[in-house]
Amino acid sequence: MASNNRKKNVRKTYNREKKDTSTKYNKPTRLLGLTVLLVVLMFTLVFRIGWLQFVQGASLKEAATKQQTTSRIISPNRGSIYDSTGKPLAISANVDTVTINPQKFIVEDSPEETVNLQEKVSKAFSEIFELDYEEVHNKVISNSSIQTIAKKVEEDKINKLKDWMDENKIYAGINIDTDTKRYYYYSNLASNLIGFCGDDNQGLAGLEYYWNSVLTGTPGKITTSQDAAQDIILNDNENYIPAQNGSNITLTIDYNIQTIAEKYLKQAVADNNCGRGGNIIVMDPSTGDILAMASYPDYDLNAPFSPNESMSKDWDGLSQTAKSAALQNMWRNPAVSNTYEPGSVFKVLVSAIALEENLVETDTPGIFSCIGYQDIYGTKIKCAKTSGHGYQSLREALEHSCNPAFMQLGAKIGKETMYKYFDAFGLFDKTGIATSGEAVGSFHTIDNVGPVELATISFGQRFTITPLQMITSVCAIANDGVLMQPRIVKSIENTDTGTVTTVEPQAVRQVVSSETAEQVRSMMESVVVEGGGRYGQVKGYNIGGKTGTSEPSPGKEEEGYVASFLAIAPVENTKVAVLLTLYDPDESNNYGGQIAAPVVAQVLSEVLPYMEIPSNDTTITTTPTDSYNSLQTKSLPDVKNKTVAQAQKILEDAGFKYDTSAAADSIVSEQVPKPGTQLVNGAVVKLYSNKNSDRISVEVPSVKGLTGIKAKNTLLNKNLNVKIVGSGKVVSQDPIAGTKVEEGSVITITLQEELDSGSH
Repeated sequence: MASNNRKKNVRKTYNREKKDTSTKYNKPTRLLGLTVLLVVLMFTLVFRIGWLQFVQGASLKEAATKQQTTSRIISPNRGSIYDSTGKPLAISANVDTVTINPQKFIVEDSPEETVNLQEKVSKAFSEIFELDYEEVHNKVISNSSIQTIAKKVEEDKINKLKDWMDENKIYAGINIDTDTKRYYYYSNLASNLIGFCGDDNQGLAGLEYYWNSVLTGTPGKITTSQDAAQDIILNDNENYIPAQNGSNITLTIDYNIQTIAEKYLKQAVADNNCGRGGNIIVMDPSTGDILAMASYPDYDLNAPFSPNESMSKDWDGLSQTAKSAALQNMWRNPAVSNTYEPGSVFKVLVSAIALEENLVETDTPGIFSCIGYQDIYGTKIKCAKTSGHGYQSLREALEHSCNPAFMQLGAKIGKETMYKYFDAFGLFDKTGIATSGEAVGSFHTIDNVGPVELATISFGQRFTITPLQMITSVCAIANDGVLMQPRIVKSIENTDTGTVTTVEPQAVRQVVSSETAEQVRSMMESVVVEGGGRYGQVKGYNIGGKTGTSEPSPGKEEEGYVASFLAIAPVENTKVAVLLTLYDPDESNNYGGQIAAPVVAQVLSEVLPYMEIPSNDTTITTTPTDSYNSLQTKSLPDVKNKTVAQAQKILEDAGFKYDTSAAADSIVSEQVPKPGTQLVNGAVVKLYSNKNSDRISVEVPSVKGLTGIKAKNTLLNKNLNVKIVGSGKVVSQDPIAGTKVEEGSVITITLQEELDSGSH
C-alpha cells in the first residue's frame, strides 16, 4: 500500500516535471515564429517599397504630378486692323472665359450635400453672368469633364465671381482662363470688307478670315502645380511657353474716304429703291490701292449674327436654313464676290482695244451709223435712243453710249482679238486682291461666240465680271495702260518685335500703250463734258467717266436693271477712280447717267479736296440766279458780342431772317451758321446767348429732283439754310436726307440740267 502510494507520488512528480519541461521548450518556439513573421513582414514591406520606388515609381510620380499640375493655355493677342491714316478699325481686348469641371461638385457619400453645392453654384453663375438658371444647372450636374459657362466675360463680372468664390470657399471645379474679345470701332464701317471673328477669335469672313494666320498669332502655355483651392504652388517645375502675338495690319482704306463713299451709297440705294442694294469702290490707279470699298445694306460687325435692318422685318418668319442663308448673303462683299453684267461702262475697254489695234481713230467723222437698232443676221438689237444717233465718230459714239456703233466696232475687232485683250485686262482671272471670297467673271467660250454674242459683248452684256474686275481694268487706262493688282493691305507689323513689312504695289502688265490710254481718257472726259455723263461733273476738276445701264438676262428678269457710273479724276495724272453700281433700281428711272453719275460727282466733290488734289478753278461755287434773283447769295455778317436787338437789325438789313429765344438785351454768344458763310436771301440765322443756348436738331428732308427755288423753300421751312451749286434740278445733297443736324445748318445742293433720254 505504501509502495503503491510511493509509485503514485513518483508518477505525479514525473508528470509535473514533464509538464514543466514542455512549457520551457515552447517559449523559444513561439519567439522564433514571431521573429520569422516579423522578418517576412519586413521583407514584404521592403519589397513593396522597392516595387513602388523602382518599378512603379515613374508611373506613380506621373500620376501624382497630373493630379497636382495645372496646364493653362495663354491666348495670344490678335493683331489689330488699322486704316491708312492709323485709325483702329478692329482691336482685341483682354477678357476671360469661365469653364467648370462638373465632377468636382460631387461630395462623396453625401447626395444631399452634392445637390446643395450644385444648386448653390448654379445660382451664382446665373446671377453673376445673367444666364438662365436651368441651362446653367444642367451644365453643373452633367457628366461631362468640362462645360463652358460664359465666354468673353468683362472684368467686372469676373471680379464678382472671384469675390463669391472667396466668400464661399469654393474653388475646385471653377476655371477662369484669360481670353480676348474682338471689338470693331465703327460697327458697320466697311463691314463687308473687314469681316468678323467667331467666339474662338478665328476670322470667319472678309479680311479677318483671309489674314487670319497673320492676325491670330500662336498660343502659349504655362504648366505649374496648384492646391485644392487652385492656389499656385511655387516650385522649380514651372514650364512657361510665351504666346506669340498676332501681327497688326494696316489697310489702304482711308477712313474719311470710306465714310464719304458709304454716306452717298446709302442715300443712292434709298433714293432709287434699289431692290438688291449697291456697292462702291474708290481706287488709286497708279498703285492699285483700294481707298474705299462699301456695300449697302451692310451689317454691324459687333453683332454679325443679328439681321440688319433690311432683313429684320421678315426674320422671325424664316426657317433656320433660310436664316443661315440670309446671314451668309449679308456677310458677302458684292464688290468682290458677286458678278454682274457691266453694261456700257465696258465700252471704255472696247474703245481702247480698237484704238490699240489701229482699227479706228477717235475723231474720224461718220464712221459709225445708228438708225436706232442694229440688225445682226436677222436679230434686231435696239439702241437706247430708238430714233437713232445718225453718223458718229468714236468719240461721239462713246458720248452717246450708242450700242449699234459699238456692235459695228466689235465686228471690226473680231472675237479672237477681243478675247486676247480681255485676258490682258485680267477679266478671265481673279484680280488677286488679298481678301476672301473673290469671284471671277463668266464669258462665252470663244468657240461659242457668234455674231450676236460678239455684238452683245461689245456693249457690255451677256457676260459677267465683278465690280472689282471692272474698275481694275479701267484703272489700267487711267494709269497709262499699266494694269495694277488691287492692293488692300499696305503693311504688316510684328507686334512682338516692332518690325514692319510693307506690301509693295504690284504692276501686272502693260495692256495698251500710253498713247492709247491718253486717247481713251480724252474721250471719257468728253462723255462727262458733252455726253451722257454730264451729271458726273465736279466744278473745278476735269472728270472723265462712263455711264452704264444693263438689262437683266432672259430668265433673270426678277434681278432688274443695273445702273452704274465709273469716273476718273483728274483726267491727266489720275489720282482716283470711282465705280458706283446700283442693283435693281426703280423702273421709273434706271439709267446710270441719271441716278449713278450725280452720286459719284458728290463723292468726288468731297474726296478730291480731302486728297489735296488742286482745283483748276478758284471760283468753285457758282452763284445761280433765277428770274426773281432769290437764289443770289450774300456773306453772313458777324453779330457775336452784340445785343440780340442789335443783331436782329443787322441781319434784317442784310436780307436775312433770325430765330432766337434769347431776350432782346442779352448778348449773342454764338450764331449758326458762322460769320462769312455765303447764304441766299431770306436765310435763317440762329442766335444764342449764354443764358439761352439750347440747341434744336431737325431731320434733313430730301430735295432731290426739285428745282432750286422749291429746294430752298423746303429747307428754309425746316430752319435750314442752303448752298446751291449749278443750275437745273437737284441731283444730290449734303448732308443726305434723314441726317440729324442743328437748326441753321447749311445744306449744299447740286443742281444740273436734264439729260437727253437717249444717253444712258
